[in-house]
Amino acid sequence: MNVTVENLAPCKKLVRVEVDATKVDETFGTVSRGYQKEAALPGFRPGKAPMPMVLRKYEKDILDETKRKLISDSYKQAVDDQKLDVIGYPDIEEVQFGRGQSLLFTATVETAPDFELPDYKALPAKAETRTVSEEDVVRALDMLREQHVAYNKVERAAQLGDIVVVNFSGTCEGKPITEIAPTAKGLTEQKNFWVEVGGQSFIPGFGEQLAGAVAGEKRTVQVNYPADFVTKELAGKQGVYETEIVEVKEKTLPPLDDSLAILFGAENLEKLREGVSRDLQNELEYKRNRSIRNQLMRSLLDRVNFELPESSVAQETRNVVYEIVNENTKRGVPRNAIEENKDQIYTAATSGAKERLKSNFLLRKIAEKEDIKVSQEEILNRITTLAMMYKIPAEQFLKDLQKRNGLIQIYDQVMNEKVIDLLQKQAKIEEVPPGTLFPEAPAPRA
Repeated sequence: MNVTVENLAPCKKLVRVEVDATKVDETFGTVSRGYQKEAALPGFRPGKAPMPMVLRKYEKDILDETKRKLISDSYKQAVDDQKLDVIGYPDIEEVQFGRGQSLLFTATVETAPDFELPDYKALPAKAETRTVSEEDVVRALDMLREQHVAYNKVERAAQLGDIVVVNFSGTCEGKPITEIAPTAKGLTEQKNFWVEVGGQSFIPGFGEQLAGAVAGEKRTVQVNYPADFVTKELAGKQGVYETEIVEVKEKTLPPLDDSLAILFGAENLEKLREGVSRDLQNELEYKRNRSIRNQLMRSLLDRVNFELPESSVAQETRNVVYEIVNENTKRGVPRNAIEENKDQIYTAATSGAKERLKSNFLLRKIAEKEDIKVSQEEILNRITTLAMMYKIPAEQFLKDLQKRNGLIQIYDQVMNEKVIDLLQKQAKIEEVPPGTLFPEAPAPRA
């Protein structure tokens, strides 16, 4: 067998393969004898039909199977012999095939990028040394109290932090809002709608204008839609809302005592405090590690540059686009707004996809150099964890992964984490004062 390889692009090659005529005829004979053993022709017992008759009846099938077998076997051998790290499937083009002559075919393949690993030991990173303060614990406990808040109707004027239940209808430029933004029905009219006085959960500036309102009162509320408002047709414009106050509700938090602790499965308030403090410390450690690992990957990525396979970039871009669209949909972004920003989404997705792929190739090469392996047990443990997270039986989750060839992703996830663990152990970490990297307070993971 004769093989030549031509570079078409940094990660694309043309493999030319020639299989000599002797091998072609030998394979043709092997396939023909296989058909003869199974052939059932009139007047002959199965497997006893003369070869000439078998060839006349099954000639096309025999030729097709001979060609498939020769191309498959010789392609695999060529890839192994040339030590090509092929990604995806080859584009095969037959050049010559027939009995008594050599087989010629070409395979256009994409390969993993070829690059020299940068120095990945003692990569620099910064980390904060932080501990959980009493203020952190109190803030977290207040957030737990918020989960059991009560809203009680009051017969007084609305104050900051109260909830005002309103009916409203809105206009913009003298027209119903839906004439300007057809999809913004929720901004045009609502009944019994809850708005927090001074809150920013609705249109900025709306809740502030309800301070001092009492049930039965009617008010005209004017708002300026921000320049980056989610409904782009209204961005930068002014809205006018005729608003009727239905009732005022006072927000009441449960007392910070043992009864609150019991609601969260703790024996008493002291045990709840201990658990909250422990969770916050774990959150700080998680955040610290995540920051270090992100810095290490950024440093590693900045130390090397190489081309990426086009098909891999295209596939990964599709994956990232799906993730971005799915995340925006969950956040309630209208479909038309997503469609309007499709060019920006695609650009961001392409950039993200390239960085992901570059990271994967780098980590994979480090794993090879360091002889880092992933065991079957590690893969099964990850599958079990993910199945519990998604509340799917582990057996079913495994079957779903096998159907969509998802076990490769699980393998890569575990492998990448093991490599990053190694980078972190070898990293040169500089401790910096609290607030240098994360000025915000830790949030509880309730």
